[in-house]
Amino acid sequence: MSTLTQTDDAIVGRIEAAGERIQRVQKAASAVIFGQEEVIERTLVTILSGGHALLIGVPGLAKTLLVETLGKVLGLDAKRIQFTPDLMPSDIIGSEVLEDGGSGGRRGFRFVRGPIFAQLLMADEINRASPKTQSALLQAMQEHHVTVAGQRHDVPIPFHVLATQNPLEQEGTYPLPEAQLDRFLLQIDVSYPDLGAERRMLFATTGTDERRIEAILTAQELMAIQRLVRQLPVPDKVVEAILKLTRSARPGTGAGSETDRLIAWGPGPRASQALMLAVRAKALIDGRLAPSVDDVIALAEPVLKHRMALTFAARAEGETASGVINRLAAALE
Repeated sequence: MSTLTQTDDAIVGRIEAAGERIQRVQKAASAVIFGQEEVIERTLVTILSGGHALLIGVPGLAKTLLVETLGKVLGLDAKRIQFTPDLMPSDIIGSEVLEDGGSGGRRGFRFVRGPIFAQLLMADEINRASPKTQSALLQAMQEHHVTVAGQRHDVPIPFHVLATQNPLEQEGTYPLPEAQLDRFLLQIDVSYPDLGAERRMLFATTGTDERRIEAILTAQELMAIQRLVRQLPVPDKVVEAILKLTRSARPGTGAGSETDRLIAWGPGPRASQALMLAVRAKALIDGRLAPSVDDVIALAEPVLKHRMALTFAARAEGETASGVINRLAAALE
């Protein structure tokens, strides 16, 4: 079992104080975005883990509003890119422009930064851009810098990408490559709000009252909480549950005939790392000092769903990735 490096009351107090601040963030976001409490929590899990999230849902479910709201309450510099088929990599990263040195001066190139240089980047409808343009995000998402004309340019810290995708429209879209999907810590499915939430939404959004959103954290405070997340101890039984779950979803590795029959390719080690961080972040949000196996079960689907694919036989039988993951997770209980 990993343990806290400090066992005094001070470190426990820091964890509890951080949990209270994050709960305030949740409450502020829920006051603007109705009926999406689980989506808000999972997005915060992603950010506290230092990762990126893929938000999938039909239009009109407040995905854009969620990113804008979290940017404000977390005190982050947020920018948005609307992905379109004609978007080029330079529209995301930036480009070098030739400048005239003036009278007697020498001309030279100056790098003009693109919108990727933000602490919270919204990649709206990411699957509408070509694979070439989508790949412009890969280096920044993994290494937190981009390379242009052989020169390295660091993106701001913290750096998080929250990408949205419409699951319905297929014409004019490009599937995200597996390498890019693996960079997303969680895939968060955004569903319709319930009746009560939609009723509250009607009155809140069609009246005269303006919604005011105030910052609760600063970027520096957020990074301190992200470091704190990594200090939370993880019990041995939780580590074993993470390993059992991810390895049971890998065909051809002795996981079992059912796995080999249903899963074409499964999650790699990055999935285990994502689960390890995500369960710690969820524990902190809930005000607990350590994660549990229940956290692994709760986060199994958003961590694994985009990191695996079913076989043709499984799809022909009506199987879904969610159903397979839920059965694998149920075996942990």
